[in-house]
Amino acid sequence: MSDPVSGPVREIRPLSLRGAVLGEGPDASVPAHYGAPLREQRRLLEREAVVDLGQLELLEVSGADARSWMTTVSTQVLTGTPVGASSSLAVLSPQGRVEHLAAAVVIGEESLLLVLDAGARAGLRRYLEMMRFAARVEILDRDDLRVLGALAPAAEVLADLDLPEPVAVWSEPWPEVAPGGVAYGPAPEDPAGQVLSVFPAAALEALPWQERQLAGMSSWEAVRIADHRARQAREVDDRTIPHELDLLRTSVHTAKGCYRGQETVAKVLNLGQPPRRLVMLHLDGSQDVPVAPGGEVRLGGADGKVVGAVTSAALHADLGPIALAVVRRAVPLDAALSVQVLLGEADGETGALWIDASQEPVVVPRDHGERPTTAKL
Repeated sequence: MSDPVSGPVREIRPLSLRGAVLGEGPDASVPAHYGAPLREQRRLLEREAVVDLGQLELLEVSGADARSWMTTVSTQVLTGTPVGASSSLAVLSPQGRVEHLAAAVVIGEESLLLVLDAGARAGLRRYLEMMRFAARVEILDRDDLRVLGALAPAAEVLADLDLPEPVAVWSEPWPEVAPGGVAYGPAPEDPAGQVLSVFPAAALEALPWQERQLAGMSSWEAVRIADHRARQAREVDDRTIPHELDLLRTSVHTAKGCYRGQETVAKVLNLGQPPRRLVMLHLDGSQDVPVAPGGEVRLGGADGKVVGAVTSAALHADLGPIALAVVRRAVPLDAALSVQVLLGEADGETGALWIDASQEPVVVPRDHGERPTTAKL
């Protein structure tokens, strides 16, 4: 499988295949679940299980200029941060559209580790190589490393398993606003928070994994959606600007020096509104059919106007069926919506079912205050 914009998705062997049902799309190489998705999700929420995130890709940027250079080419400030510090960053196009997202950990005075979504590394590496010029940096793919996800550092969750020393642990106090950040909407209720622990891959693969220690990707996605967190492989398209996904909360430092796309970020932040907005949907579960990314979102019922599309969907152990969607800015925040579920073909035509959905706003219009009076001639 490959993405024409980014690169090939690596083939990864799951840490355990016992009862494993593999995922789809960018998560096709890791288990969606191990036969009991809701039970696994409970263990994840109770900090008793980890998630195999072997599909995530890692890139190390090292050298004397690593942190100052990455501060220049990204939306985040990485200079002066202590070893072990975590942050989120983006790389934008000249027009301010999101091209890359990464979780960054300072693993040495002259070294950063970037954790990227499946298939995203090749594109970011091409950009970084192009921007290197005379900077004293080295860029290295780290396929010798592998990521575990949990709601606490993996070593704390699996204290009874002989895990190796982690190379890095990424964590940020989501949904708190990071230094230089701006919240574009309300914080989620009761956020769980997600922690990425990075280990030598060979050591993880050699461990005697047991069923109770692992939760599937469906559990991880349910927590992410409930936390209102956008993901590059799901929520970002070729029109996305950071404001639409609440990325200014942690991934964009609005007070740093110049960076590519800064003009759009500042203009929308100070004067305008993003053309679209991220929303979490609470779906009617009475139909007992799963919603999938790509399903249309309509205002005014099945015959109403198409106003957006589902980007992520999951079954949450407490909230029931939920989804993230990107919808037009003009959609009222309290409007009832309908979500499309495509059914099998009959007589050469694909059937569709429409499910009712209520909104939990993630991004809302920003109040810029009263505009100054324009002088009249």
